Amino acid sequence: MKTLKNRLKNGIENFYLVEGDDYFLFDKALSMIKNASQIELEDFNISKFDDDNFSGKAVVDSTQVLPLSSERRLVVVKDVTKVSENDIKQLKSYLENPVESTVLVILDSADKFSSLKGYGQFVDAKRMDRNLASAVIVNTLAKQGKQISGEALATLLDYCNGYLTRVMNELDKLVFYDVTNPLITKDIVEKLVHKDTDFVVFELTEALGKRDVSKAIKLLSAMVKEQGTLGLITNHFRRLFFISISDLDNARLAQTLGVKEYAIVKQREQLHNFSKMQLKKIYALLEEVDYKIKSGQMLSENALYFLVFSILYTI
Repeated sequence: MKTLKNRLKNGIENFYLVEGDDYFLFDKALSMIKNASQIELEDFNISKFDDDNFSGKAVVDSTQVLPLSSERRLVVVKDVTKVSENDIKQLKSYLENPVESTVLVILDSADKFSSLKGYGQFVDAKRMDRNLASAVIVNTLAKQGKQISGEALATLLDYCNGYLTRVMNELDKLVFYDVTNPLITKDIVEKLVHKDTDFVVFELTEALGKRDVSKAIKLLSAMVKEQGTLGLITNHFRRLFFISISDLDNARLAQTLGVKEYAIVKQREQLHNFSKMQLKKIYALLEEVDYKIKSGQMLSENALYFLVFSILYTI
């Protein structure tokens, strides 16, 4: 965001491609671009496209409209997942000779517009590293007369899986929980903030790796009724296995496995809890469990317990 802020000081461009996975940063980038564009009469001078109304032709047609009582017009494409080769072709053709009074902003969370990077300004909206995210949280709370302990801050980021979008949604609860106390503690965070599902799976994997039976069973009991839990655990261990045997860097591994780079970084932290041989055995166990479920030999809920107890006691 600092890079974008500095670029905007030097003038507005005709095209911005924002890629990442944190919607807080998407909204922040769009707000900064909109403010720098000095849009007047927003109802007339801002057009928005999503999966319901997107097409390359529709976007290009919108860019041709002249602004009304304003120097610029803003065209925003957000959360589009259905993109054809023809859509990209039309956008590339337009970007080779864009309308000077139009600012096109594509907020791309699904990596569908990566081929347009060379046509304008690229903005990275991936989850911030913990130090930078921590600074944003501390500054946000300071504006409301609040402080947060180091333990509470770390727990908040963990529970929200590093997403500032989720963090910001939780801050109001934390700020107003006890208006007489300026300090937000770890106990308050644990009491008020719901753990992100991916973080719970991370916790369970950590407990299994450390053979912490009590914690593993406690986490499993809380998760077992949740739909899709087995699939999340299965995918987590499969990725862990591939990370352990791969020489690829985090970015290329993320692309190969179809996940965000942040997920690879977090899972690398768990490799010290398992040997490559253990992960190989777990991978084989996952295949066995998958076969038993599909063949009707085992119910999904029973399979979850079978998987966890097998890792705890036999691998």
